[in-house]
Amino acid sequence: MSTRSRAALLGAVAAAAALTLSACGSGGTSGGGGDTNFVTGNSGIDTVKKGERSQAPALSGRTIDGKTADIADYRGKVVVLNVWGSWCGPCREEAKYFAKVSKAYAGKGVQFVGINTRDTSTTPALAFEKANGITYPSLYDPTGKLMLRFPKGTLNPQLIPSTLVLDRDGKPAARALQALDDTALLKMLKPVLAEK
Repeated sequence: MSTRSRAALLGAVAAAAALTLSACGSGGTSGGGGDTNFVTGNSGIDTVKKGERSQAPALSGRTIDGKTADIADYRGKVVVLNVWGSWCGPCREEAKYFAKVSKAYAGKGVQFVGINTRDTSTTPALAFEKANGITYPSLYDPTGKLMLRFPKGTLNPQLIPSTLVLDRDGKPAARALQALDDTALLKMLKPVLAEK
């Protein structure tokens, strides 16, 4: 094997290992350096004060059921954005809580949206949603391009699962880089929903 081939192979292996290690994590640290304006609480939930939030990037595209969705269409509502994959154990653990809270808050100015990532087809993603009673839309993002739209140093989704709560202006207000139960999810959602 030539030196060039060996270097290319080692590079590919390193990249695959990095993707594997970052996938389906149970926690993490904030990205970016400098003054990010967000604070990590002892519950692992990062928050940003209302006047210091930055706009979320454009997030739109095809959903796993073949429709289209655009986060901008939900401006005026609080949006719970959950990044998940059907292959992810912690995602399976939290799915029932997301289904429960999304139904309880459906008529209260809250919209849940999923971002399904790293599933090679929509078949397992659709089966996951059906098995867990998830009725809200999920954007299909097999390569993680939507996650990469968030600037470094902001409340960006860095792991799978990640959950963001966007305020009524479409700005990330809270983030968790771990699986959530209904209590933790509501701890993120209720303060943003109470904002005027």
